[in-house]
Amino acid sequence: MPTLAPRTHSVDDAAMKSVLSSFCTGVAVITAVAEDGHPAGMAVQSFSSVSLDPPLICFCPAHTSSTWPRIRAAGHFAVNILAAEQEPLSRQFAVTGGDKFHGVRWRPGTHGAPLLDGALATVECDLEDVLDGGDHAIALGRVTALAAHGTDSDPLVYFRRTYGRVPFSSSSMSASMPSTRSRSER
Repeated sequence: MPTLAPRTHSVDDAAMKSVLSSFCTGVAVITAVAEDGHPAGMAVQSFSSVSLDPPLICFCPAHTSSTWPRIRAAGHFAVNILAAEQEPLSRQFAVTGGDKFHGVRWRPGTHGAPLLDGALATVECDLEDVLDGGDHAIALGRVTALAAHGTDSDPLVYFRRTYGRVPFSSSSMSASMPSTRSRSER
């Protein structure tokens, strides 16, 4: 394993947050059924595909999260990729404490992890590994089931510290996407 280079200068936390907020991300809610039998969930924007072989994804919960230890202990979780209309749901799962599932409609996935109604897609995983990532953990999940839910909704995105939407529903995509055929094929 390569050794990290020694830190030669400091980076201002506020500047880092400001600059990195220029990277637009999707929004997801990670869910599990905790050891006490109650559902647990947290909103994240740090979700990504990692590998196709084996099928792995990752997300990065803060070490200060009170929900992450409950999800970690469950050993199985679901990633619920949110639609633009689900901003209130994201806000509900972004708070600390309280009953995050109050009024939330969901069904259990293959290992019981809550699959949220209205999500654009769901990815069910076994927790594969947890790596150190500074003030966050890097949680690797091995995909065990996944589904796109055929909704025509736009995705919920987060950019420059605010929620938004990108008009990528199938009807708007077909109207705005240029043809990929070459001139000779037309």
